[in-house]
Amino acid sequence: MSEKCQVGAVNDLGGIREAVCIHTKKICDSCIDKDCIEDLRVFLTQDSQAILEQATNVKARSAELLYVSLDVEPAQFNTGHYTVDITYYYRILVDAIVCGTRPCTICGLSVFSKRVILCGGEGSARTFSSKAVMDGFDRQRLMQTATPDALVEVIDPMILASKVVDVCNCRCNDNTCLELPGFICGCFDGELVLNGESRRLYVTIGQFSIIRMERDTQLRIPSYSYCIPTKDCAATGSNTDESPCDMFSKIKFPVSSFFPACGDSECAALAGVNDDCGCGNNNNSNSNNNCGCRIVR
Repeated sequence: MSEKCQVGAVNDLGGIREAVCIHTKKICDSCIDKDCIEDLRVFLTQDSQAILEQATNVKARSAELLYVSLDVEPAQFNTGHYTVDITYYYRILVDAIVCGTRPCTICGLSVFSKRVILCGGEGSARTFSSKAVMDGFDRQRLMQTATPDALVEVIDPMILASKVVDVCNCRCNDNTCLELPGFICGCFDGELVLNGESRRLYVTIGQFSIIRMERDTQLRIPSYSYCIPTKDCAATGSNTDESPCDMFSKIKFPVSSFFPACGDSECAALAGVNDDCGCGNNNNSNSNNNCGCRIVR
């Protein structure tokens, strides 16, 4: 069973067969972002809002990133730079306690928007593709010239705190006139309450993300050979003669899942794992197979 999926190392630099041209994305600019978003309003579903109205206490549970929308526009008075408007959509889960009973989980939507400026280079060529667009063309994209593409890599945020505020005591400027995409509303079981409530839920979350600006480019690279598969496909269905325990014995202990900060060699050292044998190798007559596990006979 293959332990890793990676490109093979090139040892013979003289084995280059030809130079080939490829079309790819060039990263023009990028930045890392660490946002602590305080007092982010949660738009609850109708059933959840009814529970919140009677709740005596709430406790933050989790936050899930549903979707990120991006809009790119040229930055005025700064040639080659572009503004990226980013909107994050979150599903928020909170435990609400009503009259000292067992906590009830309530659910709602939070929306966070921000803007960054990144360098995207200059270009005047407009690119069109023969790939079919099932939903029609993007008018904004059609009117622009060589606008680069913005991408966001993001993980689910950490929920840090939550609180309930009476509407009459709320001094914050909440935008209740939200225009939510239909597919975002479809992620919830009921209709979202945007206004008219007497109590509101707010959360504080921490968000990590990487924002990149990419532009199409063509590169000339060396070619060694065709990528022809060299391994057989492993049978995992019910027709295989290998028992589940035999298959499991070939899987290395996932040390990196318990210690994500360590590298491959460091993880192996922490677990005392010898990559040449693997835990569960019963072919060794010694009771300790030097793989970080003890075989009991």
